[in-house]
Amino acid sequence: MLIEVLKSKIHRVTVTEANLNYIGSITLDPLLMEAADMIEGEKVQVLNCMNGERLETYIIQGERGSGVVCLNGPAARKVHPGDVVIVVTYAHITREEAVTFRPTIIFPDTETNQLRG
Repeated sequence: MLIEVLKSKIHRVTVTEANLNYIGSITLDPLLMEAADMIEGEKVQVLNCMNGERLETYIIQGERGSGVVCLNGPAARKVHPGDVVIVVTYAHITREEAVTFRPTIIFPDTETNQLRG
């Protein structure tokens, strides 16, 4: 039997754009994606710290080093530029694997969306 566990988390980044007229997804800076062990096309849950909205979408890669966090398509209705969000992914693993598994969690600078240190 498989269980679903937290795989990766980008904790508290600031939305830089919301583009209603795009086909969908969340655009993320590849530096954030790599640090959080996320890949393009991966399903994510976006948690809006400002209004409690939770939504699911998938990642597309933005410009490296830009700090971009852009919600596209219908998701743009759930956030506003300046909102602080948490981006999470999950994995299906066995209970035995879950006992020792540790998720990748990063804490970027919320003002700039850049990695710290």
